[in-house]
Amino acid sequence: MRILVGTAGIPASSDERTTEGGIREVKALGLHSMEVEFVRGVSMSPEKAMEIGHVQKETEIKLSVHAPYYINLCNPEKVRDSQKRIIDSAHRGHLMGAEVIVFHPGYYGKLDKEEAYDMVKQACIEMGNLVEDNKWNVKLGLETTGKVSQFGTVDEILRVCRAVKTCIPVIDWSHLFAKYQGKIDFREALSKVTDAGYTDIHTHFSNIEFTEKGERRHLTLDHRQPDMEKVAKVILESDLKEINMISESPILETDALFMKSILEKLGHMF
Repeated sequence: MRILVGTAGIPASSDERTTEGGIREVKALGLHSMEVEFVRGVSMSPEKAMEIGHVQKETEIKLSVHAPYYINLCNPEKVRDSQKRIIDSAHRGHLMGAEVIVFHPGYYGKLDKEEAYDMVKQACIEMGNLVEDNKWNVKLGLETTGKVSQFGTVDEILRVCRAVKTCIPVIDWSHLFAKYQGKIDFREALSKVTDAGYTDIHTHFSNIEFTEKGERRHLTLDHRQPDMEKVAKVILESDLKEINMISESPILETDALFMKSILEKLGHMF
């Protein structure tokens, strides 16, 4: 199994506060991947994305992109703007050599779960067609979500991915932990993903504070909710061929390196 560990954004230790500087710092730290964060909007120019692509090729750091948070494919009034944000992210991601464009699909709102699924699927079909028409070398990554009010259980994500070939599941371990109030069988959740044929997956990990409504805020790994060592054991015992684990901890690279050390302690050789 190939395991990559990286950061959600530029490491705090990077003196150069640019995406290029962040990629080089990830490389210097002995990490393997970085997620470029477009959380407040896609302001990066295509030219800038191509410059980042040169650094990606030079360093061979695996890149992904997190599309803006202001996305809701379940709301008829917001779906077009949401699709544009995802498509803009996909375009820049393609130019910089990213492989996965991660996004939170949306909130149920006034829709029942079947209506929400139909809206997300149709929006993804339309975006997937654009990705294919433009020959962008990216996948649309639907992320499991952390709030009870959000579309994004493992089953819901996999159902969309089965219907739309340009879509892949993104497993956020902490979101699942929060959504189910700490009562989640990670082995069962991961088995659903591998049984569906996904053996090369993109994931997020941190610890998390939650309420009855789900996620509240990310925490450092010393809180052990969820316990990284238990999740690591599930991963190492799985049928995965490759997994990319992105640290979303408040102490990005510190906990990414801690994640790496736990995997090494359990016998994984990087």
